[in-house]
Amino acid sequence: MKIRTWASALFGITIMAVGAWALHKKTEAPADTATPSGASFSGPGAISSSTGAAATSTAPSALSADYRNATYNIDNQDVTLVNGFAETPAAPGSASKIMTQYFGNETTGDLNGDGIPDVAFLVTQNGGGSGTFFYIVAALKTANGYRGTNGILLGDRIAPQTIQIASGTIVVNYADRSPTQPMTAVPSFGVTKYFQMKNGVLVQVEGI
Repeated sequence: MKIRTWASALFGITIMAVGAWALHKKTEAPADTATPSGASFSGPGAISSSTGAAATSTAPSALSADYRNATYNIDNQDVTLVNGFAETPAAPGSASKIMTQYFGNETTGDLNGDGIPDVAFLVTQNGGGSGTFFYIVAALKTANGYRGTNGILLGDRIAPQTIQIASGTIVVNYADRSPTQPMTAVPSFGVTKYFQMKNGVLVQVEGI
């Protein structure tokens, strides 16, 4: 009788243990599937490093390296040269054109005190008549290319000689006609003019 009671108790304890084990396996949490630190995955939205920092790229900057493609202000009108040439209407709606063209005689030197060589040269304008008007302009070198200045008229059908930059001043030498000579006369009267940058504007000055 004692043996049967002991066996029944042992059987009951075993059944309870098996039931508890099964209940534990059923409610056990799933294993941690988090990505280990430093892991890398491909695909949309993936983080490329353990820091999660986004990759950056630098696009190349487009520079206007040629001053013959810059914009200049001639007689209060902006003129954009393309390969040294521009054609603009003489007036709104007019069929007549004003042709602005790079002439040359260029020289280099610092005009605005930033230590970067700038360029000064001549352009001409022709409105279809007999006149060919010469202007001095400058192109200031910047980090993004050249910035054109205003142009200053030198004269009509002059004979350009030399241009130089000295101590931040543009020195222009050319031949013109005397006030008493007709436009048909050959330019033979020597002229020297000086120009400087003042508050971002090209102006004529008395000398260096």
